[in-house]
Amino acid sequence: MIMSILPLIFGSLGWPEIVLIALVILIFFGAKRIPELMKSLGKGVKSFKQGVNEIDEQINQVDSDLKKEDGEKK
Repeated sequence: MIMSILPLIFGSLGWPEIVLIALVILIFFGAKRIPELMKSLGKGVKSFKQGVNEIDEQINQVDSDLKKEDGEKK
């Protein structure tokens, strides 16, 4: 899914561009900090997904409640 969204955000991003970005990150942050950065990024993504799931559950709950109320009125 994310690979289908990337062209919309970054345009056509090929392997040479990805390698160049990786090299810039390696030079900028150094090899020792990259695992820490990836761990932090993973935690952020996990937190974001949990937030999205919570919102989705709340929307489904409200939808379910509205359907129950609508069924009781008929």
